Amino acid sequence: MPIYALGERVPTIHPDAFVHPDAVVIGDVRIGAESSIWPGAVLRGDYGTIIVGERTSIQDGTVVHAVAEYPTVIGSDCVVGHIAHLEGCVISDAALVGSGSVVLHEVEVHSGATVAAGAVVRNRTIVPERALAVGIPASIKPEASDTGAIAEGAALYVANARRYKSELRTL
Repeated sequence: MPIYALGERVPTIHPDAFVHPDAVVIGDVRIGAESSIWPGAVLRGDYGTIIVGERTSIQDGTVVHAVAEYPTVIGSDCVVGHIAHLEGCVISDAALVGSGSVVLHEVEVHSGATVAAGAVVRNRTIVPERALAVGIPASIKPEASDTGAIAEGAALYVANARRYKSELRTL
């Protein structure tokens, strides 16, 4: 799998994490226990730091980047959907970032919140706890997130990563 150091910037991947062979991890990227990085995902910590907590899934085709001024921090028990783009933002524990969404510099997505599929969350936006960010640009719908669905999704991907670690093979 393509895991690269870049000068002094070296990834730190917990042994219980799963990084798919077709994912790319470069530089200062820290991945916690039981987290999963899926095919085509790119985590590029060349200018800044990327931190992925425990039991978090970064799904297929997602791009996670950081700049020197703004690390990208994704908490524990999070679900980041397919083809999302996160850069210089903070995603708190137990949040969901939907497929095809864009979350930009200095955005804070608080615990239990959801960024809807396809949403664009502009710089310095705060998505409160249990809120839903939807649309382009994203508008905030208070108390509209489904925290139960987030927990189920996070648990599903922990189980799926275990399955991949034990059953995936090249043909």
